[in-house]
Amino acid sequence: MAIEQGLPVPSIWGIDASMAGRPIVRGEFIINSITNNQIVGTSNFRSTQLPFNGTWDEKSNQITFNTPFATFSGALSLYEDPSIGIRHYILTGPFLMKAPSLQAGEYGNWLATTDVSYSQLSANEQISQNANALPPVGVFLTSDILYQSNGLP
Repeated sequence: MAIEQGLPVPSIWGIDASMAGRPIVRGEFIINSITNNQIVGTSNFRSTQLPFNGTWDEKSNQITFNTPFATFSGALSLYEDPSIGIRHYILTGPFLMKAPSLQAGEYGNWLATTDVSYSQLSANEQISQNANALPPVGVFLTSDILYQSNGLP
């Protein structure tokens, strides 16, 4: 897995979305490619593969993408876990539901995560220290989604 433009590409992410503090959907999305800041992939909510297109701004670590039912935007952060040799990639931000969804016009927040083993990082990527910071609790939830959906224990 190559690390390209700050995001692992290709990559599978576990995602959790909520409205008014209540979970509405959990699933996964796949980033297939990033070319000239254009991101292409698929999302899988409720066992339905939906294509998405969007943009990735490496300088600001901002992502925006559209599925047929919602528009997502967010920011990337990293959490290093040297004790197990894993870099967690965390995307968080707001989303807006759009037609033809029955929830069109409603909005909420989403969190998605994926991880990469340190052995998969390129030689020029440095491992930062998190100063005893803990990742958001959603990292554990979305990691469960990600690994259970891939048939891993």
